[in-house]
This record gives sequence, structure tokens and C-alpha cells, in this order.
Amino acid sequence: MKQYLDALNHILVHGETVDDRTGVGTMSVFGYQMRFNLQDGFPAVTTKRLAWKSVVGELLWFLEGSTDERRLAEITFDKPRSKLADKTTIWTANADAQGVALGYQNDDTAKELGPVYGYQWRDFDGCQQLDGVDQIEWLINEIKTNPDSRRLILSAWNPNQISQMALPPCHTLAQFRVMNGKLSCQLYQRSADMFLGVPFNIASYSLLTHMLAHICDLEVGEFVWTGGDCHIYMNHLAQVNEQVIREPQKLPYLFMPPFCDLETLLNTRTSDYKLIGYDPMPSIKAPMAV
Repeated sequence: MKQYLDALNHILVHGETVDDRTGVGTMSVFGYQMRFNLQDGFPAVTTKRLAWKSVVGELLWFLEGSTDERRLAEITFDKPRSKLADKTTIWTANADAQGVALGYQNDDTAKELGPVYGYQWRDFDGCQQLDGVDQIEWLINEIKTNPDSRRLILSAWNPNQISQMALPPCHTLAQFRVMNGKLSCQLYQRSADMFLGVPFNIASYSLLTHMLAHICDLEVGEFVWTGGDCHIYMNHLAQVNEQVIREPQKLPYLFMPPFCDLETLLNTRTSDYKLIGYDPMPSIKAPMAV
């Protein structure tokens, strides 16, 4: 993960100080790219601990099409929501702030977020009057039947429904490409919290690439991360300076449980996915800007 440390250093050296929506302030650059060969190992950050269970739980939640934060808690912790009132997820703060502001249900049984990622992935632009597009089913079928396509796009950005979302998508569009029997993915992330968010996003879309490749009987190729506004929050600078002097460790390898299609994939559990040989350095805590 030297590529990731290079990105942090690039922002520390070349970033401009700007204001932002949260009021915290950032050091930002506009436009940056990192490439990871998935054949070389799984790109889990090793200079601090990755919240792997949360990565897997959120991705399964997206793929299920849910927009209820309490359902995310159930998937992540593998317990019924009735036993999780004291447990939070990476989406709890957004549900309790923006979700409440939008008038959505918010209690111990449900915390609605509106038509966020999972909704767009599985029912793009759907509404009460009209069924939307299941982009995941379409994508799998298209990879299988038209692997040379340059139109293998998964989009979370829907201008028609942005105002209804508790958080407009930061990772907005992923393009997949099949070359010589290998599936690669390039993610475009319009807004990138480089310290807290980006390691999580790299792992999430790398895992998605592995999942889709497995379903479509392909090997994995590259994961390409492309960022728009790439920023370090001002209250993360001390943590970033601590991280960039750490030496990256050997990358782990991914173990996935058996599945053959989307239906069987959605029956897997968060605990079924493991990073073999993952030996990260200690966690570095930092507050999330909401």
C-alpha cells in the first residue's frame, strides 16, 4: 500500500487549505489516481488496522439493496436488531443527523437513509410509480454475455434523487473491464476523505471486483482508484503525519466463502470473508466529519 502513503504525502506537500461542508476545513488536491494489481494481494491498508468486518458488512448491505442503517447493523454484527440498540455502524451518524433532518424514521428498530447506494445499485431511479433498474443483475449478465463491452458501468449518482439521500454518494461510479480473462475495476470518487474513508473504499471495491469475477468465472485484474476532491481534514493532520512514517507490511490474501451467483452471495455472512496473513500496525483513531 505504498501507493496510498504516496497519496497522503502528495496532499501534505501540494494540498491547498480550503473550507468544506462540515466546517472542519481540509487540505485538498483535485484529481489523483492509484493502481493496485489484485493478483499481488488484497489492497488492505497495513500501516493501520482496516475495519474489515465493516467493509464486508457495508458491501453486503449495498448488494442487498437496503437503505436501513439498522439492517446494516444486523449484517455487520450477525445479530437481530432487537439486540443491537447499543451498537453503531459507519452510517449511524448520517442516519441520526441528515436522515432525521429529511424526516425519515429513526429509532431502535429502523434508521432510514433514503435512496442511497444500495437503492441505486438494485433499483436505480425507482419510485412508487415506476420500477427502477437492477444494476447489479444487469452488470453480472453483461459481463457474462458481453465481456468486451466498454459500458460496464455501475452508478450511484442519481441527480433525480440526490435531495432525498441522507448522504449523496461519494464513490459515484465504477467501470468494469474484462481483458484476457481478468476483471478490472476503476472507481471514480468525487469526494475522498483520504485518512478515514479511502482505505475503506479501496477495500470495498476490490472485494466487489473479486465477487463479480468469481460469479462470472473470471480472474481478477487491477483495481484503479481515481479521486476528485482528495482531502485530509484539518483535525486528521497529526494522525496522517503519524501514518506516513510507518513502513507498509506484506499484503494479505482474500478468502471468500462458496457462492455461485448473486442469490447465494447474499446468503453469505460477514464473518465468512477473511484476510489471510493480515498483520497491520496499530489503529490510529480520528473523528469522522459528518
